[in-house]
Amino acid sequence: MNDPCFSKVGALPPKSKADYAYVLRGLQHLSEDGTMAVMLPTGALFRSAAEREIRKYLSEKQKIHAVIALPQGARNYTAIYTVLLIFKQKKSDQILFIDASRDGVKNATRLKQNFLTEEGFIKILHTYRNREEVDRYSRLVSLDEIRENDYNWNIPRYIDTFSEKKIDVEATMPSLSAKQKAIETSKKEMIELLNKLDTPEARQAIKAVSISE
Repeated sequence: MNDPCFSKVGALPPKSKADYAYVLRGLQHLSEDGTMAVMLPTGALFRSAAEREIRKYLSEKQKIHAVIALPQGARNYTAIYTVLLIFKQKKSDQILFIDASRDGVKNATRLKQNFLTEEGFIKILHTYRNREEVDRYSRLVSLDEIRENDYNWNIPRYIDTFSEKKIDVEATMPSLSAKQKAIETSKKEMIELLNKLDTPEARQAIKAVSISE
C-alpha cells in the first residue's frame, strides 16, 4: 500500500485479478490532457470488494469517461465478453455507456470469435466523440445514478436493450390452424391403433388421450 499508485485509492487490486492494477498504473503515467483506453473482461464492471472500492475512486474522481461493451469474442480469440473503458485526467461528471455488443460478425474460421464491423466501429466513434445518447445503444449517466447503483458499471443497469417482438396475428393463424389439424389427425390415428390392440393398457391410453382433448 506504500505504492502511490494504490495508496491514494485506499484499496489494492486482488492478486488473482490484475485488471485494475493495470488501469491504476496507466493513470499514474497519463498526462493531464491524455486519454487512456483499456480493454477488460466484463467482470471488472461489477466485481465487489476491493474492485468496487477502486470503481468508487475512479467514479468520484471523475476519471472514467466511457464504458463500451464490445461483441463477444472480440479479444484474444476467446468467447468472453469484453468492454473498452476510456479514462482521462480531465474530469467529467457523466459517464457515457455504449452497448456495441450486438455489432459483431462471426469469424468464419473461429466461430467463437466476433469481429466488430466497420459500421459498428464508426458508430462507436461518432457516439463517443459527440457524447451522444441513442435509444437502446448509448446513454449519459450522472454520478448520482452511479452512486445509487453502488458504483456498479454493468451496462444493462443503464441501457435497456430489451425489444418486444411484434407478432403478425393474421399471418400466424393459418400456420397454427395447420398445426392443430396435424395434431388432431395424429390423435385419431393413435386411437385407431390402440383400439386394434384391445388391451387394458391400450384402453387406459385411449382414456388418457380422450381426457386431454
